[in-house]
Amino acid sequence: MNTTVTTGTATSADGTTIAFESSGTGPVLVLVDGALCSRSFGPSRATARLLSDDFRVVTYDRRGRGESSTTAPYSPDREVEDLDAVIGASGGSAHLLGFSSGAALALDAAARLPHVTAVAGYEPPLVVTPEGNVLPSDFIARLQRCIDDGRPDEAVQMFMRHVGTPRPAIAVLRLLPLWRRLKDAAHTLPYDLTILGDTQQGRPLPRDRWQHLSAPTLMTNGSKAPEWLAAGVRSLAELVGATYQVLPGQTHNVKPAAIGGVVTEFFRQHARSQA
Repeated sequence: MNTTVTTGTATSADGTTIAFESSGTGPVLVLVDGALCSRSFGPSRATARLLSDDFRVVTYDRRGRGESSTTAPYSPDREVEDLDAVIGASGGSAHLLGFSSGAALALDAAARLPHVTAVAGYEPPLVVTPEGNVLPSDFIARLQRCIDDGRPDEAVQMFMRHVGTPRPAIAVLRLLPLWRRLKDAAHTLPYDLTILGDTQQGRPLPRDRWQHLSAPTLMTNGSKAPEWLAAGVRSLAELVGATYQVLPGQTHNVKPAAIGGVVTEFFRQHARSQA
């Protein structure tokens, strides 16, 4: 396992500084985090260690998180530009692996950036049935008010209740040191929900959003995913012509070993097909 880590920064198109780190050797693979996570908090660092024998794995702090800055006004387009800058600073082409809302961002980038060579996503929370976790129309505005009023604690609780975290679990989390890290990233929660956008309304996915996606694509979910979430992943895989795979025994908090082998084999198959 290659554990030598190098750090750097990339400058996005709007001047935002994006901090990243890399380890390993081989084709570049950029990991894209979901809500509240960063390269030092969430699945990326452990996943990077696992994959660094086969790839040069790059993890980065999405704008507004960790050591990355942010620039107003926010737009999902800016996050695609951030990824473009990170890829450019890491060699000029890359595979992408996104988690949760980061999987939707990775697909957006792959549909727009020709130097994304392949993309994999784990459980983007897309709602394609009315029975799913439909986002109330005023949810982002209410969340933003909490942030603007200096109530990040309330914003995190509001988000966690929406995604199904039981209230007793939230009460326990608030007593732990990690709660401060969640509050520190609370102001980026509207970013993720804005990226997900109209995929949260319990309707068929928009066909035009990823119509230019041509990179080989893998979509995955865990066997323990709720049916509404699995249905969204299946629908997305069918829409974009992706390979679809279910990971046995996995929840939304996927284990690095469970996702690592699957994406490694997928990216290897892509490389062989291009040889």
